[in-house]
Formats: sequence, structure tokens, C-alpha cells
Amino acid sequence: MGQIKITNMQFYTYNGVLEEENKLGQRLEVDVALQVPFEKIGTKDDLRQTVNYAAVYQTIAQSVKTHQYQLIESLTNYLTQVILAAYPKVMGIKLELRKYSVPIDGIFDHVAVVSEVKRDDA
Repeated sequence: MGQIKITNMQFYTYNGVLEEENKLGQRLEVDVALQVPFEKIGTKDDLRQTVNYAAVYQTIAQSVKTHQYQLIESLTNYLTQVILAAYPKVMGIKLELRKYSVPIDGIFDHVAVVSEVKRDDA
């Protein structure tokens, strides 16, 4: 099984529990690793035989920009389900979502959630 990765996608969104987060917004970053059997399906050097990562990027960007959640866990779960539904050649996904503007009294870089899901029939 091979992997297609897109790392450090950055989006400005309005996700969060607090009113300020929903009003002011914040930057989110997304990494995705797609498990794709391209050693079997990608032997003909034909984009139709694999997963178009430009299309995956657009799917993630559109989803992040048009869906607002209180919890980044919910957004992460939504993204994995959208990708599985849209790209049948994806057998599994590891998705990390990072949030930088977090209302915690402390010094840290970011908060992240990571989800790993596999297609039911994989």
C-alpha cells in the first residue's frame, strides 16, 4: 500500500467553542496521508488510475471553508468521511488538524487532533 501525502495546508476558519473564535476566526493547518494501492493501480501512468491529489486538496479546502464546528475533532471526522466518500481508491486516511489560536492560558505552539480511519471494505 502506498501513501499520497499533502502537508501543511493552511486555512482561515471560524471553528471553536467560544464566541470570540467564531467571530474573529483562526488559522487551521491540515496534513493528510492517503493509503492508496498505487503499486497495483498506478502502473499505466494514468491519473485516472490513482487519486488526484489536487482534487483532494480542493475537497479539503472547500469542506474546511464551508463547515463550521465547535470542536476540531468534529471537523476532522467530517473531513475523513468526505474523503472516503469522494475517492473510492483511498483505502485509509491519517489526518492531522492543528489549531494555533487556542484560548488556553499557557505557552505552547498549537493543539492538534489526529484521526486514522480505514475503509470498511479494505
